[in-house]
Amino acid sequence: MCLRALSKRFFNSDRDCGMAQDTTVPKLNFEYWLDKAIEWGQATTLESQKDVCLHLPQLQEFLHQLCETIKHLQGPTVAIQQFPLIGQLLGRLCWNPFVIGYDESQKILMWCLCCLYSSEPQNAVELKANSWIRSLLCHLLSSSKWENNEAETSTFISALGYTSADYYCHLVKNMVVSLVTELRENQFNGLNIPESISASRVTDISIFCVPLITLPDLTPLLETLLLYHGGSSKEILSSEFLETVNEAFLKKKISLPESAVFSLWLRHLPSLEKATLHLLDQLFSIQLNSLEEVARVIKDSLLPQAASHPAIFRIVNEIFKNALMETDGTSEVMTIIQVFTQLFLQAYQNDNKQHKFPLKAYFPYHHQPLVRGLVRRPFELPTTYWSQHVKHISDMLKALVEDTNTSSLTDLFEIWFLVACFGEWLDVAAEQLLKASVEPDPVLWLLAFYYCPKNENQQRTQTVIEAQEVYNHLMMLFSCTDLSLKDLEAVVHRVTGIQQCCNQQFTTHLLTDFLLFSPGGHKIAQECIYHIAEITDTRKEVYNLLARTAYRFNHSGEENQRTVKLMSVLLQKLTLKV
Repeated sequence: MCLRALSKRFFNSDRDCGMAQDTTVPKLNFEYWLDKAIEWGQATTLESQKDVCLHLPQLQEFLHQLCETIKHLQGPTVAIQQFPLIGQLLGRLCWNPFVIGYDESQKILMWCLCCLYSSEPQNAVELKANSWIRSLLCHLLSSSKWENNEAETSTFISALGYTSADYYCHLVKNMVVSLVTELRENQFNGLNIPESISASRVTDISIFCVPLITLPDLTPLLETLLLYHGGSSKEILSSEFLETVNEAFLKKKISLPESAVFSLWLRHLPSLEKATLHLLDQLFSIQLNSLEEVARVIKDSLLPQAASHPAIFRIVNEIFKNALMETDGTSEVMTIIQVFTQLFLQAYQNDNKQHKFPLKAYFPYHHQPLVRGLVRRPFELPTTYWSQHVKHISDMLKALVEDTNTSSLTDLFEIWFLVACFGEWLDVAAEQLLKASVEPDPVLWLLAFYYCPKNENQQRTQTVIEAQEVYNHLMMLFSCTDLSLKDLEAVVHRVTGIQQCCNQQFTTHLLTDFLLFSPGGHKIAQECIYHIAEITDTRKEVYNLLARTAYRFNHSGEENQRTVKLMSVLLQKLTLKV
């Protein structure tokens, strides 16, 4: 995976490309260097030390070839099958102080180990190999010049009261503390002093972290690297490091502070895109029984919180927009986007930063009065003011849509998508038609635009006229306490007889709200909704409408418990059918 790509990128010089043409390491050559490694041992004699120095250039060439060969094999298991003694060879070389005393040799050995590392271990062999590789990398990264004599080192470790494993674990912790201190002091020296740490060194540190990403002791270093910004205008952290950290975070193999995650997504667009698509896949692949669960999954992803930065918000919004178009505007995707938008607004409003980004930074190309009207959550206003606010939104929207300058379908879609993201107000608008004394025309026009955005002005006017007839019929029955399906026969027939899908969904929305909020609607709600959902194939649309309404009621403290209970029953029944 990334480790293999990492070594490929590292050895992309002309010399290495030339060697890459020959991906076969002669068996005799491999055995020769294994015999040499055994002969040298840990270079404790003068003769062996001289022999290592004499053969070092050829050894480095061989290791280059070996690394290139491993990279082109189909995974670590195949590499081990082709070179059964590769572990013995690399292990002996890694513990030879005269071999790893040269930076080039140490670096090549690290890449050979990286090529053998399995990011997704498939069997016991790969799991065991990963553990062995991590221990060798820890040894290489923590090697000290004074460790020329293993006997002296062992005596020193024993005197400290450690086993070798414990000792190197503590060395890793100390190495992390040292690197973190070095990076932080360099970043915050606050003076015009030349950097004490080069960009290439920071890059190297990030690369060497790749196979160790999931080690808990490494977390402080990961955080410091992600938050580190040197003087370079280019990205100094390796892309493999950023990708691997993101992958581990998404799979919950590591835990990082929010600030580090946000920095990761800001500096590496592919990671942000992958995180957003991962969230959508997660939401579609698991059974979620309520929008509370949907909201929890979305919030746990940290994307709504990260979207407090306008650059992240706009990219995530664009991905959602594409997902909506690719699924032909399904109600499930639209509901997810609406919940995400609500959680984003919550995070934005809870942000106590002194210099908060203005709303225009998030919606730079939209009519700002409309944006300000939409971002106000219903619970922020008295219910007596809702009808007036809905009319205000509708009037602004109608002026924009019917403006001759808004001629392209792209402009129209962008306006529609903005309104759709704040779908709470659309659901409130439909409720207000039935529950409050409102002027129906602006509200019907708003809902007609949402459900039928592609309609020309004349077509939309006709949709409003047809919806007005349904609305008038429902309002005549609204006060009745004893209703039967026969009373709604005309409306049901109209709903089931509509050919145009968008008009059908619009009318179904009005009828569903009537059944929820009218005094007599509760008695026939189940039978009527099941009947319509079956005939018109709008089960998912009705389910998502009920789920959104239940979610809003849970957060606003709806007092009508009969309606709340009815929605719960309907949702349970429809869940089995959706």
